[in-house]
Amino acid sequence: MLFDSHMQALLEASVALVNDLTDGRARGRDYTAPRGPERCRAVEAALSVPARYTVTQGEADELAGTAQRLRAVFEAAGGGRLDDAAETLNALLLARGARPQLDRDPDRGWQLHFHGRDDSLAVGWGAGCATGLAVLLGGGLAGRLGVCAATACDRVYVDTSRNSARQFCSTACQNRTKAAAFRARQAR
Repeated sequence: MLFDSHMQALLEASVALVNDLTDGRARGRDYTAPRGPERCRAVEAALSVPARYTVTQGEADELAGTAQRLRAVFEAAGGGRLDDAAETLNALLLARGARPQLDRDPDRGWQLHFHGRDDSLAVGWGAGCATGLAVLLGGGLAGRLGVCAATACDRVYVDTSRNSARQFCSTACQNRTKAAAFRARQAR
């Protein structure tokens, strides 16, 4: 499944925000999302924020709240509860004031953004991520949103494979699951 580079960036950012900023389980272990200054650095890494910009604690905290709402979308869509996913996305789109707008970038030409030019980093990324997921959900591609099927992992993913067969957040979880299944078969 191919998305244009901007849509791909929004979907990747959605996954990174959820996986980096929400507590849960990752690769068989408890995962506690960073707090305080570490949260700011996690946001900068997840969004590939240019070095000239420093994410504030307020922006990081706001994006952590957005990540919680995005997680609810992945969980609902992955569980086939599309009405719940749509309601959550609609509320997030409204809260972030998402609206399409073409902005000219001197280096890359015209780009479609989903926030105002003067919106904060947190509002802009929140609107963009919510819009990216809404495009999938509204385009009949909700099945591309998922939560890792590995034991003791609740990290999310967007399935961009051709055959829409992805079940794991990473090859590490896929390999861990296959190894456990192999050991179980050998023990019989």
